[in-house]
Amino acid sequence: MRYTFVVLVENKPGVLNRVASLFRRRNFNIESLAVGPTENPEISRMTIVVECPNGDTDAHRLEANLYKLVNVIDVQDVTHLPTVTRDLALIKVKAGPERRAEVNNLASIFRARIVDVAPDSLTIEITGTEDKIESMIELLRPIGIIEMARTGQIAITRGTQSGIRRMPGLSNYYETTLDMSEVAF
Repeated sequence: MRYTFVVLVENKPGVLNRVASLFRRRNFNIESLAVGPTENPEISRMTIVVECPNGDTDAHRLEANLYKLVNVIDVQDVTHLPTVTRDLALIKVKAGPERRAEVNNLASIFRARIVDVAPDSLTIEITGTEDKIESMIELLRPIGIIEMARTGQIAITRGTQSGIRRMPGLSNYYETTLDMSEVAF
């Protein structure tokens, strides 16, 4: 099963390498990894999607190991919570003047935007769920995809609720939630 973790880390050199190495050492494949700054320039937010073959057992173990890393501030498991998730893709499609109307119609159906026009190609920007982007890719494949770049999934919980935090070092991984306003950064 795929698990989604939101990890707040110190915005310092080498932190991404340490987090990725943790997953590598434990033989977990990261399906998606997106990192960016938060409202606090000293903190970065990572959204990590990982396949956990043993379900919750693997997820709990990964979370506990993430907490052991010095630069990790907070880990939230948002897998089973209502979240807003988005992915961004830039797709360059082979499209001369005769196919531009067809590609433009597809883009409008998916609420995508054409962000670049060249004599022999169009570049489309699409934002949405992975399923939405995959659907558009499948329709663009017969036209001719030249190149594609994707950001990976980002996620945030709906409303004011936060993700599940299991505190490391406690038996049975005592589940609790923290009010982020109480956490000192």
